[in-house]
Amino acid sequence: MDFEILTKVMRNLALVAGDKIMEIYDSNEFEVRSKDDNSPVTAADEAADAIISAGLRQAFPNVALVTEEQAETHSERADSFLIVDPLDGTKEFIKRRGDFTVNIAYVKDGVPVRGVVYAPAKGRIFYTDQDGDSVEETGIFDKSAVGPLTKIRVSKPDNEALIIVASNSHRDQATDDYISKYTYSKMTGAGSSLKFCLVATGEADLYPRLGRTMEWDTAAGHAVLAGAGGQVVRFDNHKPLTYGKPIFENPFFIALAPGVELKDAE
Repeated sequence: MDFEILTKVMRNLALVAGDKIMEIYDSNEFEVRSKDDNSPVTAADEAADAIISAGLRQAFPNVALVTEEQAETHSERADSFLIVDPLDGTKEFIKRRGDFTVNIAYVKDGVPVRGVVYAPAKGRIFYTDQDGDSVEETGIFDKSAVGPLTKIRVSKPDNEALIIVASNSHRDQATDDYISKYTYSKMTGAGSSLKFCLVATGEADLYPRLGRTMEWDTAAGHAVLAGAGGQVVRFDNHKPLTYGKPIFENPFFIALAPGVELKDAE
């Protein structure tokens, strides 16, 4: 894989898909339907998926592609693959809360090594550069020219005053019970894969997820966090979260800045 080309392609496709998502988001109304698993889907999910899938297949025709919105891709098995969630945080999109993201990642040997997370309603984009370091781009997000880049890095956490981020839409009593094991100075909520990026930038130290997720939900955010020096581990045994699992389903996990003193699940 040519990582210089991959970085350019992922960034541009995320921006183009984000424009289409915002066009639908800013319209007077949009249809919401339920998929087979009862999760919601909108025209924005499908339009963004069409843009990203076509672009990735054109640029990387020999690389396996897994995308949330195309069930036929969920049987893909390869050592390396691209994985896409064209609109993570559909519930946030529907409620017009802005915490939704475009996610594209590249997985190699079970590890998400490159990724882009774009939050078009928030005006924030995070991605790994060609060397695997994570950056946040600012400016007008011109598709023909990269704007100012800031290398991002996780915090040096204070275990007596942690900053914890949790899901807005999926927080439950089990999550609150686990969070209560920590000493924290601030508790914040966010939607979609933005939570990984908040840990990556040092805006949070810890993000526990005690709920069902799929690999396309997490791969891009995981790559951005890893490129900023962070970690994502399984909730049950604190071993690294890996990719390419059966049906691409994740166990519960914890995203963190190294130095956080992890508490046991029990």
